[in-house]
Amino acid sequence: MNKTELLTVFDKELTKLGKTLAAVDEHSSGFSAPDDPATIKGIIAHRTHWMGMFHRWYEDGVAGRQVFVPTKGYKWNQLKAYNAPIYAKANITPWAALLSDFETACEHLRTFIASRTDHELYTDGVYGWTGKWTLGRYAEASGPSHFRSANTYIRAILNSAR
Repeated sequence: MNKTELLTVFDKELTKLGKTLAAVDEHSSGFSAPDDPATIKGIIAHRTHWMGMFHRWYEDGVAGRQVFVPTKGYKWNQLKAYNAPIYAKANITPWAALLSDFETACEHLRTFIASRTDHELYTDGVYGWTGKWTLGRYAEASGPSHFRSANTYIRAILNSAR
C-alpha cells in the first residue's frame, strides 16, 4: 500500500460503517449478538479506544519513550481482559457521546495519515516500535481494518434483531 491507497480504503470502510451506524439509535446500540455480550456501543467504544492507542504508541515512540504494544502489562493474548472495562464503560455511556468520540477519533486518524509521507508510512525500520510492521500497517489495523470488522459485526447484530 501507499498513502493514497490507505486513505482510499479508510474512506471506503468508514463510509460503509457510517451507513450501518445510521440505522443505530440509543435503544439498538445496546444490542449484542446472541453468543457474544459485546454491544454495538462496546464495539464503537473499542474502535475509538484503539485509534487512541495507535496515537499514543506513535507519540511515545517519537518522544523516545518506551512503547508498550499492545499496552503496558498486557500481551496480545490478554486483550479480552484489557478490553472488558472498555466495553463495560461503553454500556453506560450515551450512544450520541460514543458516536461523537468515534467520529472525532476517525478524523484525527485520517488527518494523521494524510499528513505523513509514503516513506514514513511504508518504509521498514522508520519507527523502531513498529517491529515487523510499518506505521501504515498499524494505521490500517487501527482504522480501516477495525471499521470493516465492526461493520460486519454490527450488521449481524442488527440483522438478528429484526
